[in-house]
Amino acid sequence: MLGTNDKGLTSTEAGKRLEIYGPNEIIEVKKSALKRFLENFWGPIPWMIEIAAVLSILIEHWDDFIIIIAMLLVNAVVRFWEENKADNAVELLKEKLALKARTMRDNKWIELPARELVPGDLIRVRLGDIIPADIKLFEGDFLTLDESVLTGESLPVDKKSSDIAFEGAIVRKGEMNGIVVGTGLNTFFGKTTSLVSGAKKRSHFQMAVVKIGNYLIILAVALVTIVFVVELVRLENFFEILQFALVLIIAAIPVALPAVLMVSMAVGAADLAKKKAIAKRLLAIEELAGMDVLCSDKTGTITKNEISIGEIVPFDTFTAEDVILYGVLSSREEDKDPIDDSFFTKLKEMNRDSSNYVVKKFNPFDPVVKRTEAILEENGKTIKVSKGAVQVILNLISNKSNDLESQVKKQSETFASQGYRALGIARTDQDGVWQYVGLVALFDPPREDSAETIKNAVSMGIDVKMVTGDHVAIARQISSELGMGDNFVSASQLMEKNEATEKLAEGANGFAEVYPEHKYNIVEYLQDRGHIVGMTGDGVNDAPALKIADVGIAVSNATDAAKSAADIVLTDPGLSVIIGATIESRIIFERMKSYATYRIAETVRVLIFLVMAILIFNFYPITAIMIVLLALLNDLPIMTIAFDNARPSDVPVRWKMQRVLIVASTLGIIGVFFSFMLFLIGKDVFNLSLPTLQTFIFLKLAVGGHMTIYLTRSEDHHFWKKPYPAKILFIACESTQVVATIFAALGVLMTPIGWALAGFVWLYAFGAFAVANFIKVALVRYLRRNKN
Repeated sequence: MLGTNDKGLTSTEAGKRLEIYGPNEIIEVKKSALKRFLENFWGPIPWMIEIAAVLSILIEHWDDFIIIIAMLLVNAVVRFWEENKADNAVELLKEKLALKARTMRDNKWIELPARELVPGDLIRVRLGDIIPADIKLFEGDFLTLDESVLTGESLPVDKKSSDIAFEGAIVRKGEMNGIVVGTGLNTFFGKTTSLVSGAKKRSHFQMAVVKIGNYLIILAVALVTIVFVVELVRLENFFEILQFALVLIIAAIPVALPAVLMVSMAVGAADLAKKKAIAKRLLAIEELAGMDVLCSDKTGTITKNEISIGEIVPFDTFTAEDVILYGVLSSREEDKDPIDDSFFTKLKEMNRDSSNYVVKKFNPFDPVVKRTEAILEENGKTIKVSKGAVQVILNLISNKSNDLESQVKKQSETFASQGYRALGIARTDQDGVWQYVGLVALFDPPREDSAETIKNAVSMGIDVKMVTGDHVAIARQISSELGMGDNFVSASQLMEKNEATEKLAEGANGFAEVYPEHKYNIVEYLQDRGHIVGMTGDGVNDAPALKIADVGIAVSNATDAAKSAADIVLTDPGLSVIIGATIESRIIFERMKSYATYRIAETVRVLIFLVMAILIFNFYPITAIMIVLLALLNDLPIMTIAFDNARPSDVPVRWKMQRVLIVASTLGIIGVFFSFMLFLIGKDVFNLSLPTLQTFIFLKLAVGGHMTIYLTRSEDHHFWKKPYPAKILFIACESTQVVATIFAALGVLMTPIGWALAGFVWLYAFGAFAVANFIKVALVRYLRRNKN
């Protein structure tokens, strides 16, 4: 039943900007392809290239002008391709995360994407949902909504029948039906999204990009300034000096660094999605790669979340069938709750009928009061039934005896020792007095792959800590089956924040009897101990912990509120999904580090060599056109780094900038040394003319530069070891080297050197590459031994 709203938009159009990324993280509508291309053409860095082109006209270097304009176009195309690739990856992820709404269609409750809602639709909202449209409430008792994202007011707001619940609000309590009265831009939220913003902390990735950029920019500007001043003193042509200086700065400054790294993460995020883990925030991929503590929910992640009823223990005159019947009556089948489903399944097995009871009112499960409640009509009389936590149900009994308390406690402990979770069932008599009907034992077995996955996680340097609301005995029982250790801390031991509590949390194998609000404290304690913490969650009350965690992970059955707060959303259950995503994120990190190291090394190699040659020999080893060609030929391999094969680290990763700068600068200096040696060979041994010598050096810089990519792919492994370069990267590198060789040998835009000298350059470059490889491996291993 798709239709239009009062503005004539289709429901899909009206819901276009409603993304699961969260009301406070609205993603901007994609710019048109033409607009983005023009921005890349006339952006903040290309204007320097444009000035260089104008200077080429002034000094009548028409070849330079043509090549510089070509560079401008290629720069725009490359940046456009990179952004488009990232946009497409993000769009795919947003599609997978589309917000769902429970809607009545053809007299059946179904789930539809929220963007397909139209005014007049009947929908149901309950605890943990994000309101998907402006709705008028009409059936149910009340809702308690968190409207802070809309109003900035932190206090919850109560809504009752006939009130309007605004899109974007989070249901904190209650369950009601409502009629959609506004969608898309015609909602209260749609009219105010431009006013909603949130402060973002700078990530490790952003700080790394800034440090690398600053290092290269300062180096480039300082060296080029020295050349500029010296050449002016030598009375060289001002415009030619200025043109060369601008071109040199353009080649040296890492303009594409942020874009290439973001593309690597966007492409990697698409790979993560294939592994059933969707990165809502691209920068979270880096945090996941560095995660060293994972606090994982027991239910549904470590265990199967396939609840079945084991033993049934009735009290007083009640029978086992009574226990199951009243458990069913305090459930609602359409909610598809795993615990509720286990009661309905058991009742069918017993062939017991519940149709004699009419449900007058139903209060769904509330994580604060930890029970459900229903008001029923039984043979003309009104009664209440409830199911929930054993102690919570016991507290309903006003005239409980010591024997009942002792029986409940003893039976709960027996269940816990067997790995069962106890659930209490109660009903009122005709006088409204609560009676304890009995206990049921719920069992949720560990997933088949959990033990092996936890073992793999430990081998990867990740400390997996179980988090559960169950009793300590149950947690220890499950933990013993998985080999996780038995040092479990009760949440009550973590209430007071101090150094001793933080150490207690750090040393624990897991946490039991945890309420959602305790998760926030656990994350905070572990972060204060210097850990990068991942936290899983599924409920609305888990949202604060997911938000503060370095990596908030919403599990596959999470509420909309939890998904909104999380960084990673799982689409399949199980701990193995998280570990698989962590491995993939480490691969992505290695690609980014590889490119960053290459970019620094290449800038140091070219810049220092050119500047020193000019200062010492008063000779330009390559022309401005050659610098532009080098930049152009480098762009193709750069685009393919995001698809390269990489070896994931065995331990959580960090941006160790000191090591990156040392290794990259060392590779750059080695390149400077071998470039000077070749320069002297060409000048003094082969007695090449100056134009021929420039082509000779150009080919060395082009061939050797792309060989550097193979050096930076892995830190402490030789280039011939697996994983080998991805086919697309290898083809891109080798094809651009061949193009550079053809240009140099045949003299395209430069003086030809012939195939013999070109072959010599290749042999020389490979020899330099082999020497640099052994030096790099030795250096990295030395730095690791000294913990740098």
